[in-house]
Amino acid sequence: MSNFYTDNKDLLFTLKNINLEEVVSIRENNYADAKKYDFAPENYADALDNFDRILSVIGDITGERIAPRARQVDEEGPRFEDGVVTYHPLTVKNLQELRQSGVSGVILPREYGGLNFPTTIYTMMTEMVSRADASLQNLFGLQDIAETISEFGDEDQRRRYLPRFASGEADGAMDLTEPDSGSDLQSVRLRATQDPATGKWYLNGMKRFITNGCAQIHLVLARSIEGSTDGRGLSMFICEKCPELVVRRIEHKLGIHGVATCELQYNNVPAELCGLQRRGLTKYVMSLMNGARVAISAQAVGIAEASYREARKYASEREQFKQSIDKFPAIYDMLARMKIKLVASRALLYETTKIVDLRNVYTHIMEHGKLAEQTDFVRDNARYYSKVSAILTPMSKALSTESANQIAYDCIQIHGGTGFMHDFDAERYYRDVRITNIYEGTTQLQFVAAIGGVMQRVLDTYIAQLFEKIPADALIGRLKKIIREMHEKHLEAVKFVADKKSSAYHDLRARNLVENETFIFVGLLMLRDACKDSSREPLAERYILDAIHDFDRNYKMILCDDLSTIDRHREVIDY
Repeated sequence: MSNFYTDNKDLLFTLKNINLEEVVSIRENNYADAKKYDFAPENYADALDNFDRILSVIGDITGERIAPRARQVDEEGPRFEDGVVTYHPLTVKNLQELRQSGVSGVILPREYGGLNFPTTIYTMMTEMVSRADASLQNLFGLQDIAETISEFGDEDQRRRYLPRFASGEADGAMDLTEPDSGSDLQSVRLRATQDPATGKWYLNGMKRFITNGCAQIHLVLARSIEGSTDGRGLSMFICEKCPELVVRRIEHKLGIHGVATCELQYNNVPAELCGLQRRGLTKYVMSLMNGARVAISAQAVGIAEASYREARKYASEREQFKQSIDKFPAIYDMLARMKIKLVASRALLYETTKIVDLRNVYTHIMEHGKLAEQTDFVRDNARYYSKVSAILTPMSKALSTESANQIAYDCIQIHGGTGFMHDFDAERYYRDVRITNIYEGTTQLQFVAAIGGVMQRVLDTYIAQLFEKIPADALIGRLKKIIREMHEKHLEAVKFVADKKSSAYHDLRARNLVENETFIFVGLLMLRDACKDSSREPLAERYILDAIHDFDRNYKMILCDDLSTIDRHREVIDY
């Protein structure tokens, strides 16, 4: 086996070039924290060295220990008996080794036992864990629950809960989905009632499809305003594992077999309010879901990395007609397309996490800093990065998860009949990846989430800055010109849809517009990275040339269209 960090030159390139200096400086209180805490960095170079060392440790654990256990965990999974979930011994061992490496509270502040790392570094860990065992990511990747308590809970809650998360003593679950609500979280019905005599809260109702629903600590979305029917009546609550919180069953799933997905029944479960009433969905869950989108994007990229490597290895070893099949144009063309989709997904993912990190640090100053710190500069940055992250997170999830599904599909195709067999990891990757473009918001919902930012041209300033950074010489300049022409067409298409003044048509064309925005933005990221490392030029060229066809298809579908399209779609469905 290998080290899943040091064997991945794309991850190494990302850490070297992502430039988190602004983020780290703010998180480290301009490096004053080095005087208060052991291992706090004294400068950015020190921080980068620390990130590199920890990532290497996680790379070793994932490559040498977790990955070899993944097939057995997948085959045997957790057990459920008499209302109790017991994880597979190898899953327990995996979690123990990650806990011993000190990464149970990666993004939590040091005062509560965390590492105070940026989301970007945590996401790199998440990607490596997912490459080793995608189901384990659904346990390791739940640290956003602790971050939510850190950001929105009161100081007493932070001191009671966060050290338990950071030490690995406690694990978490976010209890959102209900049997009848699905993605429509505004219709959540689980009730939170307050005892007027004691002021204590109690939860009653059902939740379904809850990842790690057997956890010690739960964040629960519940209806706390009697008579309300929309999101404004929902609040966020914290509760702990207790006899009143019953695991009714665990799901028998297509993939990610190593983690328990539970149906829960709340029978007057004691709970406490997290944050303010009425903000459970409108603020807290939206923040939680943004983090979850990033985590699932990383999960998809990790599975895609594993699938690509498995396909390439098999193709180099499998001989047909007296030569290895990776020498056949049809096969190496597939491998090249897989690689391009993988690198493009990773480029967008880590550009997104950088923006999320910037949003987090400036928003934290706004909401928790002293009044004197809330300058116009901080306020403007908080608003700007919030808008940009709101469009990039769904774009990243859509691209990463759809690309990963195609890469896993192609991995089986390259294996041929053997890829269909349970003896090969290719079929496990195919099963595991399928959930990524469903949970934490389907791809269709990601387009809905991103289309507002596309129509409002949120990324225009960012895109203009990327254009300025890319020279106009030789191959790079030719590719830059292609993207410039795509961008001009895209603005025309956006105006065309806006001028229709039809919400139904607007929603119908959301996918076309968001995909084209993604082609342009990612193409510029790929060119920017090629300027930093010339060996990446073929990646940028292949991505942009491949994107042209799909971009033009989307563009023509929009401009050769009218409102009768909506009726024609309905006629097709009704035929």
